[in-house]
Amino acid sequence: MPTLIEPKLISGNANLPLGQAIARRMSLYRGMSVGLVDARIERFNDAEIFVEVYENVRGEDMFIIQSTSNPANDNLMELLIMADALRRSSASRITAVIPYFGYARQDRRTKARTPITAKLVANMIAEAGIERVLTMDLHAAQIQGFFDIPVDNLYASPIFALDVLNQFKDGVEDVMVVSPDVGGVARARELAKRINVPLSIVDKRREKAGEIAEMTVIGDVTGKKCIIVDDICDTAGTLCKAAEVLMEHGATEVHSYITHGVLSGPAVERITKSVMKSLVITDSIHANDAVKNAPNIRILPTAPMFAQAILNIWNGTSVSSLFETETLGPIYEGIL
Repeated sequence: MPTLIEPKLISGNANLPLGQAIARRMSLYRGMSVGLVDARIERFNDAEIFVEVYENVRGEDMFIIQSTSNPANDNLMELLIMADALRRSSASRITAVIPYFGYARQDRRTKARTPITAKLVANMIAEAGIERVLTMDLHAAQIQGFFDIPVDNLYASPIFALDVLNQFKDGVEDVMVVSPDVGGVARARELAKRINVPLSIVDKRREKAGEIAEMTVIGDVTGKKCIIVDDICDTAGTLCKAAEVLMEHGATEVHSYITHGVLSGPAVERITKSVMKSLVITDSIHANDAVKNAPNIRILPTAPMFAQAILNIWNGTSVSSLFETETLGPIYEGIL
């Protein structure tokens, strides 16, 4: 039976516009006003984080919306400190809504004497009193097993599929989905299956970290509109190089669909000057002005999906139902 306790949202500073958008979508779904809990998050002179919640949260079902994006350390500490403030204020349950889960790229030991930070962060989140995590497109699916609490991992591929079918509705038969590396084949295959198009792979060989010696295209991309699919775009060097290789192998257009637009350093400049016709990202990470003003970067909203997922968690219904086009389509009707 659904709980009588209302879900309450609180947002950190990492992506406040997304938190506000989720609240607006929940208000639309429920037919009643849902707002963010009034709180202040400030810094002492030595940069220590201070949190004060102005509303009563005793016995409430709390959802903290906070990506652990750049600056990753500050945003992670904000999340942990907000959780501690809510736990000490007797909140009934605390769920962390982490659209972008930082430190996920260190999910195994690739060399001697290196950390597994994804596991470390998972331990910190659980110790802070958080009882459930809701996130999107974890860098590696096995990270869910690093937690001793329930983890709901949403996927951007259903949103991407709706957008691709809308953007290429006059020629979807000419589209080919491309994985930028062998490790991302499962993610690319998922999108290819949803839109019923073939799959290709760009295999890259590195001489040393950060430098690509050679790229090989596995599959015939001649005359195809290629869509590169990945979870993270950081400096965009590999992505732009893959686009060039695909064009050299006969692709007519190259587009990219990336869940988390980290876009650090020279990324925006590289993308603007690249042969890519468009880069599509989600708003899991707050976009700066350079990203918003880039002519070939487009941002898809995740608030409709997160709002519905939060409501499903709150009332005890299926979250995995949001992976189906039949469920997600009506949610995004008129948006994409």
